[in-house]
Amino acid sequence: MADTATPKYAFFGGEIVPFDQAKVSVMTHAFNYGTGVFEGIRGYWNGEAETTYIVKLREHFLRFLKNCKMMHITVPYSVDELMDVSVQLVEMQDMRGDVYLRPIAYKSSETIGVSMEGVADALTIFASTFGNYVDIDRGLSVCVSSWRRTEDNAIPARAKVTGNYVNSALAKNEAVVNGYDEAIVLNPQGFVAEASAANIFIVRGRTLITPGFSDDILEGLTRDIVTQLAKDELGLETRERSIARSELYYADEIFFAGTGVQIASVTSVDHRNIGNGEVGPITGALQRLYFDAVKGRNPKYMEWLTPVKSHALAGSETLAAS
Repeated sequence: MADTATPKYAFFGGEIVPFDQAKVSVMTHAFNYGTGVFEGIRGYWNGEAETTYIVKLREHFLRFLKNCKMMHITVPYSVDELMDVSVQLVEMQDMRGDVYLRPIAYKSSETIGVSMEGVADALTIFASTFGNYVDIDRGLSVCVSSWRRTEDNAIPARAKVTGNYVNSALAKNEAVVNGYDEAIVLNPQGFVAEASAANIFIVRGRTLITPGFSDDILEGLTRDIVTQLAKDELGLETRERSIARSELYYADEIFFAGTGVQIASVTSVDHRNIGNGEVGPITGALQRLYFDAVKGRNPKYMEWLTPVKSHALAGSETLAAS
C-alpha cells in the first residue's frame, strides 16, 4: 500500500474546505450500498521545473462523468470546472512531491434502501501525497485469483464504481495473505481480465497483447499511454484479444499498467517464472518512457499533462454550479 499523508483541504459541498470538515453521515447511501463513482489521478513532481504534472486530467474527468451517468449520479459541473478545482487543490496543498487526486461522486441521502431513485447526489475531491502502490523496482510475484471479475451485466468493470472494488479487495487480499504481491483475475468465461486494480499486458516476441473491452476490464487511461508509447517509441504493435490463463505461463514478459501501479513488471505467476524470471527489456523500456513522459521530461507528450506550479494559496475557493 502506498504511503499517503492526510490532505489539508477537500472540495466538499461546493467549496474547498479544511479536510476535517469534509465528513459524511454513517447513514449515507453510498457508505451503506457502494453507490459511488471515483477516479484516481496522479500528478508527478518535477523538481527542475518546480511543477507538478497531472496526467490525463481531462480524460479522467470525461470518463468520470460517463461513469456517473451509468450510475444515475448527476454532477453539476463541467469537465473544465472539475479540472479547475483539481488544480486549485494541488496548488493549495503545495506538496512539492507526487500527488494523487481522488474525485468521488456519490449518492448522499441518509436513507435505508438500495433504490437510487430520488436519492440526492454529492461530489467531493481531495488530493494527497502518493508513493508507489506496488514495488516497481523489482518484478512482482503474482497468482491467478480464485475470485472472478464481475461481469458487465452484473457490475460493469469499465466503470469505477466504489461497490465494485469489493471484488478487487477480495482478490488482492487473497494474494497477499498467500505470500504474493498481486493477483490476476479471470472473467466469468475463464479468460484473463486484469490485476486486482490494473490492466495487464503480456509480451510474446515483439507484440504486446492485452484483453479487450469485452473481457470485463476497466477502460484504462494508462493502458492507452502504454499502447501509444509502444507504437511511437518502440515500434511495437499492441493486439487486443482474449488471453487464456495458460498463455500467461508462455509469455516472454508480463506487466501491469494503471494509475496506481504505474508500469509494474510481473516476473512470476503461480510460482512459474515469466521469461528468465527478471524484468524484461520491453517492460523496462516502457517503464522508463512512461516516467519521462509523465514527469514532463519528453516534450512530445506534454499534451497529456496539466502543469501546476508550486505555490501555496490561502483561504477557500467556491466553485459555482454550471
